[in-house]
Amino acid sequence: MTSRLHQPDCEHAEDVIARLLDWTDAALVLVTGTEGGGVRASGAMMAVSAEGHSAGYVSGGCIDADVILQAQGALRDGQARALRYGAGSPFVDLPLPCGGGIDLVILPRPDRRCLLAVAQHLGARQPVSLTLTADNRLGWAPPAARQDPPFQALLRPKLRVRIAGKGADGLALARLCHASGLKVRLQLTDAEDALAARAEGLNHVDLLSSPHDLPSADDDAATAFVLMMHDPDWEPALLQQALDGPAFYLGAVGSRTTHARRCARLADCGVSQTDIDRIRGPIGLVPSLRDASMLAVSALAEIVAAWHSPQAQPMLRTGLLLLAAGRSDRFEGGDKLLAQMPDGRAVLDGAARTLSTTAVAARVAVSHPDRPERRALLEQTGWTVIDSPAPQEGMATSLRAGLAELCKIPDLDAALILLGDMPLLPDAHLMHLHTALRPGLEAVLSAVEGQPGPPALFARQTFETLMRAEGDRGARDLLSGLYATGRIDLHSRYALDIDRVTDLDKIRDFADA
Repeated sequence: MTSRLHQPDCEHAEDVIARLLDWTDAALVLVTGTEGGGVRASGAMMAVSAEGHSAGYVSGGCIDADVILQAQGALRDGQARALRYGAGSPFVDLPLPCGGGIDLVILPRPDRRCLLAVAQHLGARQPVSLTLTADNRLGWAPPAARQDPPFQALLRPKLRVRIAGKGADGLALARLCHASGLKVRLQLTDAEDALAARAEGLNHVDLLSSPHDLPSADDDAATAFVLMMHDPDWEPALLQQALDGPAFYLGAVGSRTTHARRCARLADCGVSQTDIDRIRGPIGLVPSLRDASMLAVSALAEIVAAWHSPQAQPMLRTGLLLLAAGRSDRFEGGDKLLAQMPDGRAVLDGAARTLSTTAVAARVAVSHPDRPERRALLEQTGWTVIDSPAPQEGMATSLRAGLAELCKIPDLDAALILLGDMPLLPDAHLMHLHTALRPGLEAVLSAVEGQPGPPALFARQTFETLMRAEGDRGARDLLSGLYATGRIDLHSRYALDIDRVTDLDKIRDFADA
């Protein structure tokens, strides 16, 4: 007899893979294609143990029992199986009520090292691509790696919701998110609320003590931030902290009048209108709800809608170009890009991990052909690395080589140019650059104390102009030929570029400030 597990935390790929890795003998079932109105999308998965236990699902219950039996058979004979259910299937006794079709591959005892790597990426809140070759070999790759396997699915980190609030509204939303299998971080200003939340099994609860001493935020591109209270003492600090991060959704509870007052207070604090416009308020698909439980349903529905909209992955048609072919002539301690920062990481490692949790069209780095250590570090962090054909000729040569590589991507809309010696760039600033690239603009530049410079985001139509650049022109010179540009301010501490050993000391000074 088979036994299926229907727990809500066994739906996301991260949870299914974790369950499979817990079992000593198991098969992975992977949806490789759908036709018509299939319940699950391509890339959905199920884990099945030799005893018939399962985690995850591949349909609305129409075929899962038979799939479990097929997986047990694959474990007995050790052979992968490709199956089709529904339209065009030989299993005429298992029709799909939706009238569509589902293609599956069952992999008995899949490569555990591959699955561990996928699990580590998802656990670190990083998107990752799961691939399958024609001979049913499972693989993984960074989302923007160049490859063309017969099957590839982009796996995104699990949706996370950070809720800051007080009283019934915040607790109700936290309960609903937790019951839906989402990751939840709950931040409360009332000690009794915090005790109640922990008693209900919510284990990531912060008791906030002061608006001036907030715990550090760990938002990423798969995080929604929701403010679930009305308190002018707390709101500016919490919202400004969220606006400084890369959360894909920011929402605040309250009426239109309440939200207008909230926005006015933020403007008085110096928050730009562009940032204020990112905050959804009043939140929820249904207006004017007055029951905490119904408000929670309405708010979560809006969050899920935003998560599945193109705006939740805004950089899927943007390529990252990291220029890392410099000669380090002015650096007194060898290769400046491999010099150690106060936190122990190499300078280039700091730059290479920019937007590491964001899905992008490509990550292309241009390196020096005589610096293999740079190449190894870049490849380890998910970059496609090409050598500069003439590093002695300077930045323009690297820029041309990198843009030529990005031009091979047919649907690319823009390129974000980064420098390997700028390790402190916040992801939020780069997301702001992307948001500001409106139709009609050629580029959006960073402005440090009023001066334009890198990092900069360029629309596709500028590539031809940039590729005509010659010689060892600096970044500002390369930007001077563009006319229709926007600017986003960047604090000088984040714009620090490492040219001399003393610049490494400035990083420590910033951290201590």
